[in-house]
Amino acid sequence: MSESLYFIAVVPPTEIQEAITKLKHEIVEKYQSSHALKTPPHITLHMPFKWKDKRFEDLVKVIKDLNSDLEPFEVQLQGFDFFEPRVVFVNVVENDKLEKLQKKVVDICRKNLKLDNANYKNLPFHPHITIGFRDLKKRMFYEAKQEFEARTYKSTFKVVQITLLKHDGKKWNVVEL
Repeated sequence: MSESLYFIAVVPPTEIQEAITKLKHEIVEKYQSSHALKTPPHITLHMPFKWKDKRFEDLVKVIKDLNSDLEPFEVQLQGFDFFEPRVVFVNVVENDKLEKLQKKVVDICRKNLKLDNANYKNLPFHPHITIGFRDLKKRMFYEAKQEFEARTYKSTFKVVQITLLKHDGKKWNVVEL
């Protein structure tokens, strides 16, 4: 039985994706960490999960239902932060509406799809947009941290939908619903 790997996220508008992808390329060039380029810039709402291909329409229905109930809201991106000793990310300013959306996605996925792996290592939701991780060596991480702590970044966008992403064996792609 074949299955695919998916996750659910908020994907910012194109111009913000392009700006953040430039930051990812900078991390590649300066710190030799390219893993973050395998996904479009995003805020994860539900961690990756395996899903049977024959049940794809059930998954699509849940995403479409969530989107039809979604009241657009603004998200602010401000500065950079870190998960030591490997992750560099664009910081998402605390946002009740984003927190509620993530909880709703998790609850509906648990109830309607029987998915139980919503958060990384059962840690609380910490919205962010990763620009360097996994293949970022510790020494390089601390160099990147020093540089990005001194930099500014600021942007705002409206969340108008959630997005389903699918892994093709090499990278993650947005699923057009």
